Amino acid sequence: MYAERLILETDMMGKLKRVPKLPPNKKLEAIFLVISENAVSTEALRRVPHPDIAGKVVIKGDIMSSVPCSNWDLPE
Repeated sequence: MYAERLILETDMMGKLKRVPKLPPNKKLEAIFLVISENAVSTEALRRVPHPDIAGKVVIKGDIMSSVPCSNWDLPE
């Protein structure tokens, strides 16, 4: 058994917009999780550096004055 993630979209009537191609002569079990639109848009993405440069960057100047303090999202 293996898992395959599919994201399906429905129209205004709740019908599938596109029916996925499934393997022939197989039994499938489906669990549907409704993705809320708010969770996707408000979820912050964690950014990480490319593995080739991770840990190798050297800061040679004042980076705090490069952007206004309001953009740093620092605790007050």
